[in-house]
Amino acid sequence: MTTRAMTAAFGLAILISASNMARAASFDCDAKELKPDEKAICDNRALNDADVRMATTFELLSGLLAMGSRGTLQDEQTAWLKKRQECGADAACLKAAYDERLKQLGETYKNINRPL
Repeated sequence: MTTRAMTAAFGLAILISASNMARAASFDCDAKELKPDEKAICDNRALNDADVRMATTFELLSGLLAMGSRGTLQDEQTAWLKKRQECGADAACLKAAYDERLKQLGETYKNINRPL
């Protein structure tokens, strides 16, 4: 598969997954005790959509990366989640956190070694 075809397939998978999910992908919006950042994400469609994109992209990348790189990706995700929690219910802070994480995940995808 060419790089262009892989990029198109990757983008299409993200769009399909995002459009088929009604709530945040990385946690349960129906849970009894949501943290302030989670509640804000569940209550804000744009943040919810960003969460779906981030979680879907993270899962796709996890499947594409070699074992050592997967561990690094998971460590980065854990650190990012702590940073997101620090935003509390501040929607602007949460949006900035998602924008930054999606950019990082995009860079990770661009840097995957691909056969010629």
